[in-house]
Amino acid sequence: MINIEFNNIFELLKAFPDEQSCIDHLTQLRWEGEIVSPFDSSSKVYVCKGNKYKCKNSGKYFNVKTATMFDNTKVKLQKWFLAIYVVTSHKKGISSIQLGKDIGVTQKSAWFMLQRIRACFGLDNDNTPQLSNEVEIDETYVGGKNKNRHNSKKVANSQGRSIKDKVPVLGMVEREGKLIAKKVIDTRSGTITPIIEDNVSKSAMVYTDKYRGYNKVAKLYDLSRVNHGSGEYVRGNSHTNTIEGFWSLFKRGIIGIYHQTSKKHLQKYLDEFTFRYNSRTLNEGQRM
Repeated sequence: MINIEFNNIFELLKAFPDEQSCIDHLTQLRWEGEIVSPFDSSSKVYVCKGNKYKCKNSGKYFNVKTATMFDNTKVKLQKWFLAIYVVTSHKKGISSIQLGKDIGVTQKSAWFMLQRIRACFGLDNDNTPQLSNEVEIDETYVGGKNKNRHNSKKVANSQGRSIKDKVPVLGMVEREGKLIAKKVIDTRSGTITPIIEDNVSKSAMVYTDKYRGYNKVAKLYDLSRVNHGSGEYVRGNSHTNTIEGFWSLFKRGIIGIYHQTSKKHLQKYLDEFTFRYNSRTLNEGQRM
């Protein structure tokens, strides 16, 4: 496999100075010297002009971008590589407007690219193994606040844990390890307990706050809880500061960069921030 080191945009462009260098790199990453048809893996493949190939069994033509995140797009690979680098290295993300300006595409194309990149983040995050050792669990709500709304747009009885105008999210993080964040329909015990069981090892030491939604979790895990309602945030080794720090970073990214997110696409934004958190020990080149 090709090993190219770069830690900034200048080095990235030096490593991939033109479209052919990007195609060659992607070809090596994908097939490692043996071209395989995306239409029939057992078929013989003919090498054609213009970086194209033909699958003998299906009679279809393809290239290195076929059936990948780069498929069916006219955007050059060099711009895709640059977009991936920028998105993965900006801790709070980058807007489609700014990305479009940076790489020379329209805002619509930049948004399309960002969504495809976020879809890859989701695939990576879905492969996260069960969390173990010491695990913090907390829930948060994403959406506007009534006090910031115009009187005509205020939502009645939407304070606290109401989900009338907000989307609940459940987060689980292994201290010094990986993080998992899931959009949920609500934060009732019956909803969040199965998710926790799927993602947290029964051998883990779990830390939560006093929210009653974790009452069933207390029967399944070794659980320590801090009472935020009485002003308790740390008691010895018991706290949820790690996951709350992630919520802070995520919400600042939403407010400062994206401004707002729809319920439909919220999980993709969670996947983006989760990916960057889980790859925090890597340098920019490795993360890309």
